Amino acid sequence: MTIQTLRLAIDIGGTFTDTVLVSDEDTILASTKTLTTHGNPAEGAMEGARRVMQQSDRTLAEVTGFIHGTTLATNALIERRGAVVATICTEGFRDILEIGYERRYSQYDINLEKPDLLVPRERSLTISERMSAEGDVLIPLDETQIDALLADIDASGAEAIAICLMHAYANPTHEQRLRTILTERRPDLTVSISSDVSPEAREFDRLCTTVANAYIQPLMEHYLSRFVDQFEAAGVTCSILMMTAGGGMCTVETAARFPIRLVESGPAGGAILAARIAARSGLDKVLSFDVGGTTAKLCLIDKARPQTSRAFEIARAARFIKGSGMPVRIPVIEMIEIGAGGGSIAGVDRLGRLTVGPKSAGSEPGPVAFMRGGTDPTVTDSDITLGYIVPDTFAEGHIRLDPEASKAALTRTIGDRLNLDPIGSADGVSRIVDESMASAGRMHAVESGKDLGPRTMIAFGGNGPLHASRVARSAGVSCIVIPPNPGVGSAIGFLFAPISFEIVRSRYSLLESLGLDGVNDLFDTMIAEAKEVVGQGAGNAPTETQRTAFMRYSGQGHEIEITLPDRPLTAEDITPLTAAFEKEYRKQFSRPVPGMEIEILNWAVRVATPDPALLPVPETPECTAFNVTETRQITCDVDGSTKDAAFVARADLKPGNHVSGPALIHEPQTTTLVSADFSAHVDSIGNLVLIQHQKGGA
Repeated sequence: MTIQTLRLAIDIGGTFTDTVLVSDEDTILASTKTLTTHGNPAEGAMEGARRVMQQSDRTLAEVTGFIHGTTLATNALIERRGAVVATICTEGFRDILEIGYERRYSQYDINLEKPDLLVPRERSLTISERMSAEGDVLIPLDETQIDALLADIDASGAEAIAICLMHAYANPTHEQRLRTILTERRPDLTVSISSDVSPEAREFDRLCTTVANAYIQPLMEHYLSRFVDQFEAAGVTCSILMMTAGGGMCTVETAARFPIRLVESGPAGGAILAARIAARSGLDKVLSFDVGGTTAKLCLIDKARPQTSRAFEIARAARFIKGSGMPVRIPVIEMIEIGAGGGSIAGVDRLGRLTVGPKSAGSEPGPVAFMRGGTDPTVTDSDITLGYIVPDTFAEGHIRLDPEASKAALTRTIGDRLNLDPIGSADGVSRIVDESMASAGRMHAVESGKDLGPRTMIAFGGNGPLHASRVARSAGVSCIVIPPNPGVGSAIGFLFAPISFEIVRSRYSLLESLGLDGVNDLFDTMIAEAKEVVGQGAGNAPTETQRTAFMRYSGQGHEIEITLPDRPLTAEDITPLTAAFEKEYRKQFSRPVPGMEIEILNWAVRVATPDPALLPVPETPECTAFNVTETRQITCDVDGSTKDAAFVARADLKPGNHVSGPALIHEPQTTTLVSADFSAHVDSIGNLVLIQHQKGGA
């Protein structure tokens, strides 16, 4: 007799908290959306958990697996709600944050706003010590300076310390010793060291990452402790695992040490879901489209693998401009995120232009229609006014809507200033936010050297299915897939993520003169460390190891990631590694550079549990027209006229059923708008597939 597993996933977003309960591999027993409670996010999460347990007639004590993702770390960094941080660097290197990359992100902008890197110069402290790039001690750590250093820390009011000493990635002993002394002398201080957080060359990026980790660590430690205590008190007995930005999972203890790895953990779950849908559906080129109440996230997925990166910028001072934010070096699923969601606030600027976002009404007070004190019209208010959101079926009936309040707010804020009626105002808001999302997708594709045209959009999130056909039309995408339970898609994605941990270490070497023994010893150390972290959450489960080298031509500033064989390197590997690097270099830059030496700066290891097995996909039955018995009046997004749209419950659709647009396909947590120039059918695994079949209206 096999024991049934019961897994719970909770994704806390800026507006809604999504909760999913799954049995065995992927049978969804219950799901729900609750408003995020910003004062104590665990309260909204607990409400969602109680709701799904009640729906499935289960108890929290029966849960065998629990995965959690949250935007709390991201929001704390963006909204500047972290601890007071001081930095300690090597004497002579006080101004690392001030100097940065020694360049302006916008060369000719005389009003350029520098990124806020969280630590002003008066809290940038130093100590005498020095390591060489090879890890040799050049100047011993001067412990006689500790008393003066502590006095400066006390005077600064610092609550957390970020230690980043020169070349600590090569030899961390000075950082470790300094941390030991500080925690002994000032036990209330939170201390992050760069050799733990980001043990890589490039001191500016390493310091920024350590500062960001220290900045949110007290907040996240307190939050995670309260979250675990609250759910354990409610009966949860299994370990709670945290979703990371790189698309894996780690324990709460690891997350508390490295909270910077939780940044963008919610969107990462959505990308994992989209990759799994792509694999099951046999889709090679995909655009993941995740729209919630606060933001829209777009990610490129090729051959069922999301695009990844090791660099990420937080809180850009200039929207979309690279270099205007705070750089951090952590493993991330690469995506573009903009302030465009259901709660994005619409208005008219001083030049008389209609604007939408990036400011959001969130869940407190929320859109005007929620009747929770909101006065500014939002994208959701516009969708209600256009008829795309039907109050009777919204949010499982847990949130009552007032459509007249939405119309009044649109008229007051937009209509009266631009001489538009409520429909015209709502249509303008809709078109602007949809074009913003499409533009973000096009720009992300261009930056990656890719094209959106041949891609299939996989849309999910509370507002993704509602805007998918409008955004797809603008982005030049003609096929859309809406998976089952799309409103809680990111939470579902958590359940398919591996338990994993990635470590990157800097060890410079020329490929031709590679010190094989030293590199193999480094890999052995990293693999042991990563397996220890993964084992805390996976127990004795099997794991897979992936080894990577970051290679470049001598003198270049950026590296290319090259996969290595999962075994000790030998002299026979030099030639194939050279060929692999030149092949990848040719792919990115058209041709390799003959006669140039190749060097390796960083080495990486990722240890993870294997991906869940995919079930074979049966063929979709021949399409048959679904018998539509209900309609709702909507404002057509193609030509602006009023049309009757088919009103269909998704639960009533079976594989092969076909619905022509315009149509509203509703389900408990979201609604899919099938525009007039699209049609929809259900495939063999329950996905809604939207195809653009003509230009113009139906």
